[in-house]
Amino acid sequence: MSELLLVLDFGGQYKELIARTVRSHSVYSEIWPGHTSAEKIRELNPIGIILTGGPHSVYLPDSPKCDPGIFKLGIPILGICYGMQLMCHMLGGTVEACEKSEYGRVKARLKTCSPLFRDIPEQNTVLMSHTDLVSKLPDGFVAIAETDHCSHAACENPAQKLYGVQFHPEVEHTDNGRRIIGNFLFDVCGAKGDYHLDDYIETQIQKIREKVGDQKVLLALSGGVDSSVCASLLSKAIPGQLTCIFVDHGFMRYKEGDEIERVFSAMDLNFIRVNAEDRFLAKLKGVTAPEQKRKLIGEEFIRVFEEEAAKLGDIPFLAQGTIYPDVIESGGKLGATIKSHHNVGGLPEKLAFKEIIEPLSGLFKDEVRVLGRKLGLPTSLTERQPFPGPGLAIRVLGEVTREKLEIVRLADHIMCEEIGKLRRKPEQYFAVYTGAYSVGVKGDDRTYDSVIALRAVHTSDFMTCEYAPLSHKVLSRIASRITREIPSVSRVVYDITSKPPATVEWE
Repeated sequence: MSELLLVLDFGGQYKELIARTVRSHSVYSEIWPGHTSAEKIRELNPIGIILTGGPHSVYLPDSPKCDPGIFKLGIPILGICYGMQLMCHMLGGTVEACEKSEYGRVKARLKTCSPLFRDIPEQNTVLMSHTDLVSKLPDGFVAIAETDHCSHAACENPAQKLYGVQFHPEVEHTDNGRRIIGNFLFDVCGAKGDYHLDDYIETQIQKIREKVGDQKVLLALSGGVDSSVCASLLSKAIPGQLTCIFVDHGFMRYKEGDEIERVFSAMDLNFIRVNAEDRFLAKLKGVTAPEQKRKLIGEEFIRVFEEEAAKLGDIPFLAQGTIYPDVIESGGKLGATIKSHHNVGGLPEKLAFKEIIEPLSGLFKDEVRVLGRKLGLPTSLTERQPFPGPGLAIRVLGEVTREKLEIVRLADHIMCEEIGKLRRKPEQYFAVYTGAYSVGVKGDDRTYDSVIALRAVHTSDFMTCEYAPLSHKVLSRIASRITREIPSVSRVVYDITSKPPATVEWE
């Protein structure tokens, strides 16, 4: 059993990033609600605890609190932003509103004699995001960092192994932030770094075999990273006992459905492809609202899946590619529901299964990709860009038709081919059928044809993103190919909006 680092969540938007950063140091982490009892934490026996940030003010009566008993367990604790304020507040310090709030990258002066800042420059840029600060430290604490407007930008009580930082070391905008978390793990908590994905594969294979025995398992295969890796792992664990139903709604990218069929038809499983494009297009006829599109596609997917599953007879187990962020966002034992995820609680009601199997539910997306490579899946699947469940249907603005899908599919394919030649690629890039028309000139004729928008972004977590500054040479090459190879496109534009205020997708 790997060592455990516990992340207690107080509503901070970066909780998953904290847990992922910990795992990147080969230390296993789990996210639990901030109010988890000291008794339960003692039972879990973590090597350390990180208290996350959050949007509240600790001095208000309804603000989330932790069990005060956790500070008496002798377990090292690192409080981040709200987590630092909470720790100081509960141990007798004073937290109050800032005279001048700090947002964005700020110069901090660190006391590198602290184990938290070992091998880090004294002058370090950090990401601040706070309207409250610790004005008076609790007894036994000393300040180990300051900024021009925050005299207690970090603090420590080394005798009790309690540490706090007002800034966010988990984000890439904090220089040496990953090292700060590593210092906490190894220098303060004494971590061994014994968490490895090879062990995860063997453990899950054993669990699957013990649970399933010689019975059958059914999986709805979307061709996305999660369901593909789930199928590969199940095929390895229970060869010949898995049936995968791939509902091809017609909204996949260029030749993507054929690639999925090629890969999984070669595995030791029963692969069923359902070509349902006509059904889905009929459902979307006349529909223009993005959310209505999503809802109709999701409902129709379940109907098709139900019909195909009913043909197979009694299969006791349903497998899902649920990953750890899905579980966190959907609440469960981990806290309040942020959103209801399609893999959690959205099962076909007419199908009766003995049990649900979710072998990836302890992993983050980057870990799932690594796991897929270890299982031998091609990079075309493991490195697949994030792709919405409704597919190209929400990259066609307005009503979805077969003609519009073909246009955006080809435009997207051209863009992917050209960006695929680059040494450094954006984290996500795609084409959008805007629904706008523009006058153009092709040969000696004036045209009035479609406008395609290109979108490419750099991001580490997909919670925020910056547009990718593609060179004019690359953009020109893409635009030239699209307008030349797709006769019904007259103009190509490039989206340079970051998130926020925009989202990554257009719909």
